[in-house]
Amino acid sequence: MEPYLEIWRPSGREVAVLTERPVTIGRGLDTALRLSDDAEVSRLHAVIEKVTSGWSVRDLGSRNGTYVNAERILGERVLRPDDEIQVGGVRMFFRAEDVAGSLTVTRSLSRAPVLTRREQAVLQALCRPVALGDMFTEPASVRQMAVALRVTETAVKYHLNNLYEKFGIAGVGDRRRVRLANEALRHGAIAVSEMISAIQDHPVETPRGVDPIPSRTPSGAATAPPRRGGGGESAGARGA
Repeated sequence: MEPYLEIWRPSGREVAVLTERPVTIGRGLDTALRLSDDAEVSRLHAVIEKVTSGWSVRDLGSRNGTYVNAERILGERVLRPDDEIQVGGVRMFFRAEDVAGSLTVTRSLSRAPVLTRREQAVLQALCRPVALGDMFTEPASVRQMAVALRVTETAVKYHLNNLYEKFGIAGVGDRRRVRLANEALRHGAIAVSEMISAIQDHPVETPRGVDPIPSRTPSGAATAPPRRGGGGESAGARGA
């Protein structure tokens, strides 16, 4: 598999295959990846290029900085599979086969694995905020999924572990949920159009004390469904 960038702009998702040539990022006319509509991005902001150990991203003295996995970098940072790069309001994911020294591994899949009905339901609950919210929305937390599916958190964790295995998501920690959601969307395991239709027909109600999973109004704006008891205010879902 050729390494590539999975780019999430406000307008949607794009893919840029990486070659031997450096990829300059910025608002300038001469940049390879131009982000002209983002005022937080410098004219020549950063560069992604091939190095001896693989691929790296380097900040080019930008005004607002370049971030890898939510950490601002100083100079150059070698990239690992599934690293998240943020430049201004745009985030990108570095996708590549595992390389020597990587701490996390995502097995390359040509198609989505076969899932049970319950695994499919858990995956839809996990991906709902990512598929229907803005590009910075985290996947649903274990508690949010348990509430939405009316099962225990232990049951959700059991099915998540099966999904990690089927999608080849190794490692530990909450970032596995993010990587699982990205892999599910990338391989078409989740049908976004069907999710939108189902949400409009059957919005999820959430008890007090649990952040609801956001849904979409017919106009396309991300909103949170009302809580039980008629309270009109609710916060957008963020993964724990």
